[in-house]
Amino acid sequence: MSTKFFTNQDQNTLFNKFQGVFDNNKDIEYFDALVGYFRASGYFKIRPLLNDVPNIRILVGINVDALISHYQTKGLLFQGDANQTLKNFLAKTKEDIQTAKYSKEVEDGILQFIEDICTKKIEVKAHPSKKLHAKIYIFKPENWNEHRSGSVITGSSNLTDSGLGSNANQFNYEFNVKLQDYDDVKFASEEFERLWIEGVHILPFEITKLKKQTYLNDEFTPFEIYIKFLIEYFGNSVEFDPNTIDDLPEGFMRLNYQTDAVKSGLKLLRDHNGFFLSDVVGLGKTVVGTLIAKEFFYTNGFPSHITNTLIIVPPALKQNWVETLDLFGLQNYRIITNGSLHKITNAKKYDLIIVDEAHKFRNDSAEAYNELQKICKTSTNHRLKDGSFEKKKVMLISATPLNNRPEDIANQIYLFQDSKDSSLEVANLQHFFRQRIDRYKALKNERDVEAVKHGVKHIYKEIREKVIKPLTIRRTRSDLKEHELYSADLEKQGIRFPDIEKPKKIFYQLDEDLDNLYDETMRLLDNERYGIKYFRYQAIKYLKEPLRSKYKNADVASTALAKLMRTLLVKRLDSSFFAFKKSLDRFTEATKIMVDMFENGTVYIAPNQKVNEYIIDGREEELLAKLLDLQLTDPSITITEPDQFRDEFIEILKKDYDLLKPLNEKWQKVTVDPKLDEFLKRLKEELLVAPVNKTGKLVIFSEAMDTTNYLREKLEEAGIKGVLEVTSDNRNKLENVIRENFDANIPRGNYKSDFNIIIATEVLAEGINLHRSNVIVNYDTPWNSTRLMQRIGRVNRIGSTASSVHIYNFYPTAKVNNDIELEKRAIMKLQAFHSALGEDSEIYSPDEETQSFGLFEKDMDESKDERLAFLMELRKFKKDHPEEFRKMKNMPLRARVARNKKILDKNTICFMRNKRRDAFYWIKADNSIDELSFVETANEFRCDPPEKAVPLPDFHHKQVQIAHTDFKEKIMSDLVSPQAVDTTQGPNEKRAKAFISQRLKLPFISEEEKVLMKAAIKAISVGKFQKLQRDVNKLQRAVKKTPVPHIQELEALIKILQQYPLKMQKTEDPAIAIKSMEQYAPEIIISETFIHTK
Repeated sequence: MSTKFFTNQDQNTLFNKFQGVFDNNKDIEYFDALVGYFRASGYFKIRPLLNDVPNIRILVGINVDALISHYQTKGLLFQGDANQTLKNFLAKTKEDIQTAKYSKEVEDGILQFIEDICTKKIEVKAHPSKKLHAKIYIFKPENWNEHRSGSVITGSSNLTDSGLGSNANQFNYEFNVKLQDYDDVKFASEEFERLWIEGVHILPFEITKLKKQTYLNDEFTPFEIYIKFLIEYFGNSVEFDPNTIDDLPEGFMRLNYQTDAVKSGLKLLRDHNGFFLSDVVGLGKTVVGTLIAKEFFYTNGFPSHITNTLIIVPPALKQNWVETLDLFGLQNYRIITNGSLHKITNAKKYDLIIVDEAHKFRNDSAEAYNELQKICKTSTNHRLKDGSFEKKKVMLISATPLNNRPEDIANQIYLFQDSKDSSLEVANLQHFFRQRIDRYKALKNERDVEAVKHGVKHIYKEIREKVIKPLTIRRTRSDLKEHELYSADLEKQGIRFPDIEKPKKIFYQLDEDLDNLYDETMRLLDNERYGIKYFRYQAIKYLKEPLRSKYKNADVASTALAKLMRTLLVKRLDSSFFAFKKSLDRFTEATKIMVDMFENGTVYIAPNQKVNEYIIDGREEELLAKLLDLQLTDPSITITEPDQFRDEFIEILKKDYDLLKPLNEKWQKVTVDPKLDEFLKRLKEELLVAPVNKTGKLVIFSEAMDTTNYLREKLEEAGIKGVLEVTSDNRNKLENVIRENFDANIPRGNYKSDFNIIIATEVLAEGINLHRSNVIVNYDTPWNSTRLMQRIGRVNRIGSTASSVHIYNFYPTAKVNNDIELEKRAIMKLQAFHSALGEDSEIYSPDEETQSFGLFEKDMDESKDERLAFLMELRKFKKDHPEEFRKMKNMPLRARVARNKKILDKNTICFMRNKRRDAFYWIKADNSIDELSFVETANEFRCDPPEKAVPLPDFHHKQVQIAHTDFKEKIMSDLVSPQAVDTTQGPNEKRAKAFISQRLKLPFISEEEKVLMKAAIKAISVGKFQKLQRDVNKLQRAVKKTPVPHIQELEALIKILQQYPLKMQKTEDPAIAIKSMEQYAPEIIISETFIHTK
C-alpha cells in the first residue's frame, strides 16, 4: 500500500527522501527549511545534495523561554529582541561545534557551512518571537506554478543527523509526510515567507567569528596550547591567595606552601573523601593538618552545621597535637591514641578523621585497623540537601606512604575508599592492587638482580601515578628551595632547611676469628636446613589432640613466633655484641629449660607467664602452684607430660640446643668490641667536633634497649659527660628535659645544655624535635625505610640551627687491606641480613639497587614533586602576562596544533578527561597507544613562545579518535555493574554474599533485618570493609562444623552485621546501579600532532 507518510524506518528516512527529490528533480531552484533547531555538525550530510540549488534559506527557531524569563526578571515584556536572538543562535551553534563528533568529515562540513554563509550560498535566519515546533522542507522548481508544483515535507524531523536518519546506528523515530499538491506547497511557502520576514539575519561576519571562538581556530600557537594545557590541568590551583590562612597564633608564620596545602587538602576531601598529607619529615605536617581542619570547620556547612573532628595519634605525639590544636583554636575536636579506638561509641558524631603516622594502620587483619575502618566508613550527622548524610572525610598523615609494600598502601586507602568502587580512575582498586601484589611476590623468587630492580620500579611507578599522586599532598625541601614563591617566602621569614649530606659509612673491622664467628652465626640463625629451627617457641605445634585443639591456629602461631625470635637475634647481632650475647644467652637458657622439663616429666606451657625465671631460680613448686591457680581463669596455660607431645619434638628440640650451646659459649668468650672502639674513636675525631658537628649536640639511635644502656655506661666510663638515655621506660618523664636540651623551636631563653649526647630507642623516632643537633648516628641499622626517614626527620626540620645534617651508619666488615674490599665485604654482610629478615624489613626503597648500600646511601632529601614546577611556571606566566593568560584561559576546549618535530613524526599526544580522571594518550605512527603521566605529557607540550605551528595533517582526527575510543571503552568496563564487580569477586566475597542471600529467604526475618542484610551484600560487593566477609565466612564455617537451628544462624549473622555501619540510602538499591555513561563520557581537552617537514 502506497502512503505519503514515512517514519525513518527501513531506509525510508528523511535523508533518503531528500536524495530522491533532488535526484529526480534537477531543476529545483529553491530549498527552504523551517526547523526547531539546526546542527551545523549535521550539515555535511546534506551539503552534496545542495550543490546545484541556487537559492537556499534556513530559518531556525530559538529557545525563547530563556529570553522571556530574562526579560521578566527585569519587569519587561519580551517582544522579539534581534540582538538577543542573534546571541542565542550563535551560542547554540558554538555549543554544537564544540560537542560534535571529532572527525574530519564533520569538521569539513562545519567549515563548509561557514563558507556557504560567507559566500551567500545559503542564507540563515533565527526567528526571535516564536518557539518554533514546526519542521517544514519546501522544494520549488524554476518557474514554480500550479503546473510545476514542487513538494513539501513536514512532520517531526529536524535538520540534524538523528532527525535525517543518516546514521544507521543512531536515529530518532520520526513521523513525516511528503505532499506534492500545489495548494499544500503554496500554503507552506507563504507561511515560510511570513516567518522569514520576521527572522534575524545571521550575517557572514558573525558566523565567521565562530571559527575563531571554537576549536576550529587554526591560528593557535604551540606555546598557547602548552599554557592552555597547564591551565586545564591545574584548574583553580593556579589562583594563589596568601590570605587563605589567617588568624595565626603568635610565633607562627604564614608560609605559602602551607597555604597551597590547605587549598589542595580541602579539594581532595571534596573529591575523594580523603587524602595523604605526606610532606617530608620536618615540614610541619601537624600545623598543616590543623590548618586544614580549621578551614574545613568553617567551610563544612558552618554555622548551620558544627563540624566535629577526631584526631588519632600515637601516644608519643599526643601532647604535641594538643598544644598545636589549642594554639590554633580548632573547635569541637577530640584526640585519642591508637589504642583507644574502642572508646569511640558514636562514630556518626565526627565529620573529619585525622590519623597521624597512618602507616601504623597498614595491616587489614589487625583489630585496630578494623575499628578505624568502621569509624571512617560511618556516615556523619551532616544532612545534605537530598536528604542523605555526608560521608566522613579522612586525612592520613604519613611522610612515607610509598615506603611500604603494595598491600600496605592499599589498606590505608581503603580507610576512605571502597576497594571495588573508588572515586579514582582505577575504580576497582582491589583488582588493581591484587595484580601488583602478585607481581611483587613473584619478584622475590627472581634471581636476576636487574629484573628485580626493573620490576619493582615499574610496580611502584604504576601505584604512584594511578593511585598515590591523585590522593597526595607532598612537598619536599627541594620543592621549597627551588620555587620562587616558596623560597622567597622562607627567606623573608628567616626560615632555612639544612642541606642533607650523603650518609657516611663507618666500617668496624672484625679480626679473622671474630669474622668467622660472625659469619658462622649468621648461617646458623638463618639456614633453614642446617641452622637453628627455634623449636623452643613451637611447642604447641607438636602437641597431640585433644590438647592441641586448645590453641587456635597452632601451626601459624608457632611459625610466626619462631620467625620473630630469628628476627630478634639477627637484629641484636647488628645492634651490638653486648645485646646479642644477652639475647643469645637467654634463648639458649630457655631452650635448655624446655629440654629439662621433658627430662623431669612435667612441661609447662604458659604464654603469658615468666616460666623461665621461676625454673632458673629453682622455684618450680611455686611455679606449679601459681599455674594451677591461674588455670581456672587463663585457658592458655597447660601443665602436661612429655607423652602429650609428638615423639619427634624432643629430638629436634635437642638438636637446636646442641647448636645453641657451643655458639653461646663461643660468644660469651668474646671480650672485644670493635664497633664500640670505632665509635669512641670517631666520637673524639669527628662526631662531636667541627666542621661536622657545629652545635656540640649528637643524636644516637638503636632499636635495642640493651644497646642504649650499654652505650651510656661505656660513654660514662670513657669520661664523657652530659649523656642522656631515652627509652620507653622514661620517655614521658624526660619530655621537658629533651626539649630544653635538643629542641631548637623553644624560646632561646629556655635553651639548656645539661645534656649534649642523647642515646635513644625508636621511641624518639617520632613526635619530638632534636634539631639543635645536626649529627645522627644509626648505631644499628633501621631495617625499615620508614623508620630511617623518621629518625633523620628529628634533626632535619624547619628551624634547624646548623646549615647541614650529617648521618652516619655502621657496617661490619672483615679486616682487609684496601677500601674496595672493605666495602665489598660489608655489602656481603648487609645482604646476609637482608636475606635473614626477609619480609620483616624493607631495607631498600623501590628505586634502589639490591647490590649496593641501597637506602642507606641515597639522597635523604628525597625527590621533588615535578608537577609543582609546572604549576609555579604557570603562576609566574599569569603574574607576568595577565592579559595573555586570560586570553589563553578562554581558549576553547579541543584546541589543537601541529608541530614540526622529526623524532615524533606522525605521532599525536592528547589530553582527555571525564568526571573520574584525566587521561594523557600518546598515539604513535602505527596507531598503537600508550598512556602517559601528566609530567611526561607536559614535557612534550612544553615549548618556547616563538615556535610556529604547521598545518594540521589529515591523520590527526583518526589518531585522536583512537585515543577517545580507548578511553571510552575503559570507562564502560569500569561502569557496567554489577557484572564488572562480580567478575572480580574473590571466593571469600562470593561465599559471604551467598551465605547472606540464602538467609534472606528465611520466612521469619523482619523488614529491618532484610535492609541490613541487603546493605551488607552491597558493602561486600564494593569492598567497603575488609573484615566483613571474613566475619561472615567464619560464622559459615562454624555452623557447617556444628549445625544449629536457622533462627540461631540468623541471630548470629545479624549480630555480626550490626557491628558495622551498614545502612542503605533511600535512593540506593541492593544491586549496584548502572551508572550513566553520559555522566562519565570522555571529553577531549587538548591535542598536539607532530610531523616532520623540511
